[in-house]
Amino acid sequence: MGSGSLCWIRGQGQNQIPNMTEPARYPENRLRETAVSERPQERLEQLGPGALSDTELLAMLLRSGTRGMDVLSLANRLIAEAGSLSGLTLWLDDDFRRHRGIGRIKALQLVTVMEIAKRILHQQAGPAPHLDSADLIAQFLAPQVLGLRVEKFWVISLNRKNRLLKCREVTSGTATAALAHPREVFRAAICDGAAAIISAHNHPSGDPDPSAADVQTTRQLREAARTLDIHLLDHVIIGRTAADPLQRGYYSLREAGLV
Repeated sequence: MGSGSLCWIRGQGQNQIPNMTEPARYPENRLRETAVSERPQERLEQLGPGALSDTELLAMLLRSGTRGMDVLSLANRLIAEAGSLSGLTLWLDDDFRRHRGIGRIKALQLVTVMEIAKRILHQQAGPAPHLDSADLIAQFLAPQVLGLRVEKFWVISLNRKNRLLKCREVTSGTATAALAHPREVFRAAICDGAAAIISAHNHPSGDPDPSAADVQTTRQLREAARTLDIHLLDHVIIGRTAADPLQRGYYSLREAGLV
């Protein structure tokens, strides 16, 4: 083959083979285009956390984005999909890992932060709360129940004035059952020196209406309470207001005459 033919092939190649040295084109980088003084870390240092938007706060946790998506865009996408920043407290690690740029470790870190947020909401400073009605019990347990996809059963130990001594999770079950035996319930009460207890569990479906098993468990707890002389104040089932036919989000078996 002559040199002229070789030159012809090279010429054709210039039209057909892409230039591999040209940088790939990705969407605009919001962080890169943001002035340094307006970036989340700088704003946090200068103005404090209250000045940051939800997206900026989440970006501080994420720390980095991924190729083709900066950290601000990634944070914005997560919040948009969850519906709100609080909606992220309902996510499991698999929900975070569906997004490019979030691996196993980062997903677990995010789930940990969300769990810390829920526990902070649950813990109260000052005097122990007074829990003597189903609505107060539902409010007290709301952070615990948030985002649960399985049933859990709690024993709330109270002193003689119905103030909280301790709240213990005694069983964790499936999406449809987490019934507790009286021995687990009253073992916790005796350990706490309780004068009275409230038993409570959640319904992941959101509908707090009791099942036949819930009613049977309540009757067993009522009989055991009489034997041990520890007052069973109530058994409360926690659901969600939107799924409750009565629009309360909880059901009191004491109000139903079963305690």
